[in-house]
Amino acid sequence: MIANLLWFFGALAAMEGVAWATHRYVMHGPLWSWHRSHHEPRRGVFELNDLFAVVFAGLAIGLFAVGAATRIDAFTFSAAGVTAYGALYALVHDGLVHRRFWLPLKPRRGYLLRLVQAHHLHHLHHERLGAVSFGFLVPLDPRRLAEKLKRQRETLP
Repeated sequence: MIANLLWFFGALAAMEGVAWATHRYVMHGPLWSWHRSHHEPRRGVFELNDLFAVVFAGLAIGLFAVGAATRIDAFTFSAAGVTAYGALYALVHDGLVHRRFWLPLKPRRGYLLRLVQAHHLHHLHHERLGAVSFGFLVPLDPRRLAEKLKRQRETLP
C-alpha cells in the first residue's frame, strides 16, 4: 500500500520535471511547429499544441497496459500519477491560466497567482527562443522571471 502511494506521488512529482524538459527542449525545440499554436491567438476550440496531451496520454495508457499485462503495481500506480498530473495540468494550465473553460476561481494572491503570473511571462515572448518559465505546477518567482526576460531581450538579436 505505501509502496503504491510512493509510485503514484513519485510519478506525479516526476512529471513536473518531464513537463519542464519537454516544454523547454522539445516544444521550444524540434516540435515548435506544434507548440507555436499555443503562443498565437487561438482559432477555434483546439490548437495543434493539444497533440502533446495526446502524447502524454499515450504514455499513461502504455504504463497502464504494462501494469495490467505484468500485474506489477508499480506500473499501474505510476500511470495513475501521470494521469493525475495531466488532470492537474488541464485544470491549472487550460482552465485557470488560459481560461479555455470556466473555473470559478480567480487567483488574487499566493501560489496560484504566482503560477498564473509566471506562465503569462512565458507568453510575453512569441518566438521559439528567448522565453522564460517552462514549468507548469512549480512556478518560479515572477519578479525574477521578469528580470530574466528583460535581460534576454537585451541580448537577443
